[in-house]
Amino acid sequence: MFRSHLSSFAGLPVLPFTPGIKLPNDPSAVAWRLEVEDFEADPEEFAALVAALRDEVPADAVRALVIGEWGSAYERALPVELLVEAAQRWTSLRAVFLADLVSEQCEISWLTHGDITGLLTAYPSLEALWVRGANELHLTPVRHAGLRELVFQTGGLPGAVVRAVGGCDLPALERLELWLGRSDYGGDTTTDDLAEVLAGTRLPALRRLAVCNAEGADRVAAAVAAAPVVERLDVLDLSKGVLTDAGAEALLAGRPLTHLRRLDLHHHFLSEEAAGRVVAALPGVEVDLSEPQKADVYNGREYRFTAVGE
Repeated sequence: MFRSHLSSFAGLPVLPFTPGIKLPNDPSAVAWRLEVEDFEADPEEFAALVAALRDEVPADAVRALVIGEWGSAYERALPVELLVEAAQRWTSLRAVFLADLVSEQCEISWLTHGDITGLLTAYPSLEALWVRGANELHLTPVRHAGLRELVFQTGGLPGAVVRAVGGCDLPALERLELWLGRSDYGGDTTTDDLAEVLAGTRLPALRRLAVCNAEGADRVAAAVAAAPVVERLDVLDLSKGVLTDAGAEALLAGRPLTHLRRLDLHHHFLSEEAAGRVVAALPGVEVDLSEPQKADVYNGREYRFTAVGE
């Protein structure tokens, strides 16, 4: 999974909040990190931490929040509820990262969130929402005029969530990341589920798209290759997945990609020949082909895995 916590978020340095902390000269110039120490902490402990932030930091100085361990993160969907309750006070909040936890705290596939729709409706000025983990994750399609970044980092992203993203009206969204993951960790997204996202009809400002960490990376590459949304992208990210030569060939056979600034394919299963063809076909494009992988062979069968799973 992930080996260290974020040091910055939404362009701001991350500062852990503790009750009674001496505030920086400009408390709006940091992203406040909220986290309890004990993964078995009672829900009241995290709720008290949120309440202390509300009491001690000026409301207009709470611009970005990074949520760490909230106590049994694998079974309780607590932070969204508390953030929605604080919405009338934190009107300056612009960025939220749910569950910046490392694997030693909780495996990514265990992180539990529940319904995050209320977070978007409660904060119409929110510009960035990052979510790590997808256990019991739910989203209802909404219109949100302010959101610029939407990131789902998962070891298995449900197709229902992807369809809901495609059904959202997000006119300002510039960056979208969907880490699809593996079927044995809940990643049941199909290319049909991706159809609305790849059409891009409700995403007119989209410039950076990641459909990555995909077990079915070859099928994703073929779908992306034919997608209307590709023409407006600056960055396309198909990294961390199980991309093979077949996927690379499908990608090059589709819509032109020479307008891209960057194509991220790192952690791939391409042959040297296929990797060379990708680079040769895209002069002037920054192509990341780092971290080449080899299939594991067991009892005569080949196995390939995404970079992030459990």
